[in-house]
Amino acid sequence: MSSLRLITSAARRASPSLVLGRRGYAEISDKLKLSLVLPHQAIYTSTDVVQVNLSAASGDMGILSNHVPSIEALKPGVVEVIEAAGGSKKFFVSGGFATVHPNNKLTINAVEGAPLEDFSLEAVRANLQEALRVAGGSGTEEQKVEARVEADVYEALQHALA
Repeated sequence: MSSLRLITSAARRASPSLVLGRRGYAEISDKLKLSLVLPHQAIYTSTDVVQVNLSAASGDMGILSNHVPSIEALKPGVVEVIEAAGGSKKFFVSGGFATVHPNNKLTINAVEGAPLEDFSLEAVRANLQEALRVAGGSGTEEQKVEARVEADVYEALQHALA
């Protein structure tokens, strides 16, 4: 007997009043309620979002309404928010987690993030070169590892801006 059937059958025998829940949609909507938050502030909240595209550690993904509840680790990259009015907003996040809740709620918790238009391609390129110099230099292993992580973020940001 599979473990799930065994647990289900044992739970039913243990308590007749115990009802195992089934996944369902309490709210039918074609829009998402989105919160994009940093540790110190919310940088975007809306109840009028049609789709969110993000860079998950498992690959790029798009989230629409009625998406299955899940938690995804984010890698450095762009979070694109497509609004019901037809416009879109793009944010760069350095990493974090996206949590898809039931009832069309999406929470994105990012370590650092900002609107994509706040970045200068020239400044990103200069910072990337400095990070690569430190990563390949004669500093401590800790300095090299930190510089490599920094370079990875700048490379993702440069790719998003190019």
